[in-house]
Amino acid sequence: MKYCTKCVYPQVSVNLELDEEGVCSACRVAEKFEELSEEFWAMREQKFAKIVDRIVKKNQSNYDCIIPVSGGKDSYFQTYIMAEKYGLKPLLVTYHGNNYLPEGDYNRDRMRHLFNADHLVYGPSVEVLKKLNRICFKKMGDMNWQNHCGIFTLPVIVAVKFNIPLVIWGETTWDISGMYEPDDFVEFSNRVRHEHGLRGYEWYDLINEPDEPLTEKDMMWAKYPTDEEILKVGVRGLYIGNFFKWNPYKHTDLMKQKYQWKEAEQPFERTYRRISNLDDRYENGIHDLLKFVKFGYGRASDHASKDIRLGYMSREEGIEKVREMDHVVSSDLEYWLNYVNMTETEFWEIADTFRNPRVWWIENDMWYKDNIWGEPSAYGSVYLKDSDRAKYLR
Repeated sequence: MKYCTKCVYPQVSVNLELDEEGVCSACRVAEKFEELSEEFWAMREQKFAKIVDRIVKKNQSNYDCIIPVSGGKDSYFQTYIMAEKYGLKPLLVTYHGNNYLPEGDYNRDRMRHLFNADHLVYGPSVEVLKKLNRICFKKMGDMNWQNHCGIFTLPVIVAVKFNIPLVIWGETTWDISGMYEPDDFVEFSNRVRHEHGLRGYEWYDLINEPDEPLTEKDMMWAKYPTDEEILKVGVRGLYIGNFFKWNPYKHTDLMKQKYQWKEAEQPFERTYRRISNLDDRYENGIHDLLKFVKFGYGRASDHASKDIRLGYMSREEGIEKVREMDHVVSSDLEYWLNYVNMTETEFWEIADTFRNPRVWWIENDMWYKDNIWGEPSAYGSVYLKDSDRAKYLR
């Protein structure tokens, strides 16, 4: 395990590169964004206004745009920009994966009371969701696949059905891996949806499982429109992170002041932030625990790295957050096991098979990995079959 010398990300993080000074590509891109002036962002906003005006004028009979929303801080900020700042009539579209925290329910349901925007909320049956939780956990080590698929698919389905060519997304996620430079005008694409959001799987990979029977009719919400359907409407997905300086804390403060947006009342166990992922009780919990099981880092690393780049935290403080939280087996594991009727032993037997051999090794029937603070540590017992242990042994 090699770690960035500026933030707390390991090199094994998705698409991450370390330069000759040991600084990761995400930190280098963050430096470029921080150098951008207020004049730069003013010009970007003007460009955004022109693009939106041109698209909206071509589609005056329907909604001006679609905004995929969960009810989170970013959803509120996107809707504030489009409905209040630009005075447009958006259609809010929510995929409901049955995982909301109480504060998330509250924030989501208030949106059509606060904004002049209609709101479409769609959720598959709970029976289908439970089957997908089990299938995807066993197949790809990600019980939240259905959430990723719904969030990135449903808004485009609605855009095609309602003939709405403009979909407004939030941040570009450049700060995860440094994938995008300031001059990259990133637009939403099915390739990004498929490769990053859906882990390379589609709905047809998940039906006809012998133990968890699902049919094509169960997965209608997961069927992405064809290229021909998208081109006929002219659907484009724009990220406002390309045009507005992105700072989650400043956005959150503004949304709290204007709309009394609520953060999580109870602290999370695997991260110190209370403003992220209130639409999904597992995202900061066991879904992220599985990332730690696979790659040896978790949500505390994600948030600390972002906050170090924004200047809210020192690297030393970030390391302490990682030491304290990245490895925690959060209590929502029991909630999920009851939800899908699975034992904890079965959970770990399956989870262990997804561990990355570049990160983990077996010693005295315990899992070990290298840490950012130096000495390696043990994190849990080994549940692998003897025939599977060889690839992890040094």
